[in-house]
Amino acid sequence: MTGANSAVTPQFVLDSYAVLAFLEGEPCAGRVKELLQQGEDGGCQLFISVINYGEVIYITERERGLSKTQEVIARMDELPFRIMDADRALAVRAAHIKARRAMAYADCFAAALAIILGAPLVTGDPEFKPLESAHLISIDWLDSGGRA
Repeated sequence: MTGANSAVTPQFVLDSYAVLAFLEGEPCAGRVKELLQQGEDGGCQLFISVINYGEVIYITERERGLSKTQEVIARMDELPFRIMDADRALAVRAAHIKARRAMAYADCFAAALAIILGAPLVTGDPEFKPLESAHLISIDWLDSGGRA
């Protein structure tokens, strides 16, 4: 069967940078807002690792306090992304990335999820540039942060 109904729904993985940019109304958040709207409308599927979900929470609490964190949790729980548990396969893939790259462990989970799903990672964090350069992941850049 051909036609629009047979098309595969695009998938995207969000990292904490993307979610925080959206929540804080950063200038680069337009792309995230667009993807969230598409996710709401069924035009794409969005995913975030539970590790990166937690990263948004701890960064918010550290920088803005517990009251703001509770607001952020409530707001994130309304967003159209699926929170993916850190199962064995994801943890092993993240560990392999961490063993070979100088990057934050939480970022390794975002990259690992993108690899496992075969989906672009939505970020503006330049820490991911070496993974893109090595053709391990594709990145949907929010701004010029990761591009040379």
